[in-house]
Amino acid sequence: MIILTGGAGFIGSCLLAELNKKGIDDILVVDNLGTGQKWQNLLGKRFSAYMNKAEFRHQLIQNPQEFGHARAIFHLGACTKTTEQDAEYLIDNNFNYSIELANFALVHDIRFIYASSAATYGDGSEGYSDSKFDVLTPLNCYGFSKHLFDLWVLKNAYDKKFTGLKFFNVFGPNEYHKESMASMVFKAFKQVNDKDEISLFKSSSPEFGNGGQMRDFIYVKDVVDVIWKLYTDDKAGIFNLGTGTARSWNDLANSVFKAFDKTPKINYIDMPEKLIKQYQNYTCADMTKFSKVYPDYTFTSLEDSVMDYITNYLSNNYSRI
Repeated sequence: MIILTGGAGFIGSCLLAELNKKGIDDILVVDNLGTGQKWQNLLGKRFSAYMNKAEFRHQLIQNPQEFGHARAIFHLGACTKTTEQDAEYLIDNNFNYSIELANFALVHDIRFIYASSAATYGDGSEGYSDSKFDVLTPLNCYGFSKHLFDLWVLKNAYDKKFTGLKFFNVFGPNEYHKESMASMVFKAFKQVNDKDEISLFKSSSPEFGNGGQMRDFIYVKDVVDVIWKLYTDDKAGIFNLGTGTARSWNDLANSVFKAFDKTPKINYIDMPEKLIKQYQNYTCADMTKFSKVYPDYTFTSLEDSVMDYITNYLSNNYSRI
């Protein structure tokens, strides 16, 4: 059995589909479906059981033998809202919960792969190397909660056994339920459909022009492919998972217009004051460590990723992987 937390979420459900493609369906999906549309990400997927996250945490303590025969835990469940203000909730959900699962994996000798985040790098002043940790200062509590778990893993030398992945700007199918936290590709698609233009934030930094702020965008199909490789090759460590190439918001917007075969029209709007102090103007994954493991791995370009996402999913009645 494989335990997949966050299995109905964006990346989790795409990984679930990938596991199914590999012929694996003895999977316990753990999530909190709530009242939204996230449940639709489970349509067409094969899994042996579903359990609510709160009940799973309870049973992990009360009846650990129920899960002790699992061969792997893919821990992708977390609150990923960078604007979440409830620090107690974030620390419990993203840090304490992760420790509970990690300790369980250690006791039962279960492979443990977990999601970290590029939000741990803060404003990027210390760079984006997955070999630097103590000096990092996240800009929001979400990033802090992820950073705490990375530090816990390193303090106990569990990076020799576990696999952590610092996701950069992931986009693609199955993110439809994420509302305000959905990718800019998703939002831009809707904007072009509605009014033939895309709105981007004006720059709040003299170093970047409007729309010139940069991100390391990575397609979810590449993400799940890498997760599968690291799992099957039994590679341990904390790795960045971006493409290693920073692209601007203007590049992204132009890729969306190209997928529509329309002339670009970009409207630059003021950035909300509350975002300015925690806004990352530039992110780019240092992929040195990853490249030593997979020197020939090629990530899908932003243009090709956006074209695939819009043509085969967003324009196809928001179809899911």
